[in-house]
Amino acid sequence: MKTVGLLGGMSWESTVTYYQIINETVKEKLGGLHSAKILMYSVDFAEIEKLQASGNWEQSAQILADAACRLEKAGADFIAICTNTMHKVAPQIQSCITIPILHIADATADELIKANIKTVALLGTKYTMTQDFYKSRINDKNIKVLIPEEKDIEIVNHVIYDELCRGIISEKSRQEYVRIISSLQQKGAQGVILGCTEIGLLISQKDLPIPVFDTTLIHARKSALLLLN
Repeated sequence: MKTVGLLGGMSWESTVTYYQIINETVKEKLGGLHSAKILMYSVDFAEIEKLQASGNWEQSAQILADAACRLEKAGADFIAICTNTMHKVAPQIQSCITIPILHIADATADELIKANIKTVALLGTKYTMTQDFYKSRINDKNIKVLIPEEKDIEIVNHVIYDELCRGIISEKSRQEYVRIISSLQQKGAQGVILGCTEIGLLISQKDLPIPVFDTTLIHARKSALLLLN
């Protein structure tokens, strides 16, 4: 079994899901008392969020690259960054290590292709929804990405940072997300990417009539399968 290095804490609520899903998948595949070989570096999210808000991506990249180097030195065979947004600096992190990064957008695109999705809605932080670092990797697979209108982008982003990252699960916010996804479905979305690792705490397949692609679950399962190959 290989060892995965998790860059977590962004937020820790969703990192818990990574740890659980990776171990459950390994147990499912190997049986008995098997569990996953995991190294984790959990950052202080307040520090990262402050850098995001100020647009200082270079310093946030340095913090995560340092953490990735520590994971490599500790024996990780590959890195999984447990957040969608910070994949914005994945190239900078990769340039500092020799082990590969399992990119969350690539793992998600593979699942979209399997499901024959040609047009997909994307919910995530405002950075993930409006910038190209994530969408372009989906577009490269010939899949069209739809994002909410500007006012709805602000709603989605507010719920992530002010509620989900603080462990707050609101029924009102769930209904707002369903409304926003439904509006994108009307524009042609055949499925929806939960493109923030916290959104799966609020929305699941039972809430929606179209296929849900939860990036946390997809990325964690792919990490577990890579451990075993």
